[in-house]
Amino acid sequence: MGKKVKVKLDKELYKKIEKVAEVAGYSSPEEFVIHVLEKEISQFEGADSEEEIKKRLKGLGYIS
Repeated sequence: MGKKVKVKLDKELYKKIEKVAEVAGYSSPEEFVIHVLEKEISQFEGADSEEEIKKRLKGLGYIS
């Protein structure tokens, strides 16, 4: 992986992430978050334009 950055999360959300990561067997909450983000981002690979990304986001229900 490349350079690391920090992302601020609400404390309540982070507590939920910690719990799910532990139950699911991840080595850390960070590993779980990385996995989830990579999985979601993979749905947009191959999109040729901003319009294609928007179309996919709408299809997934992220935007209307």
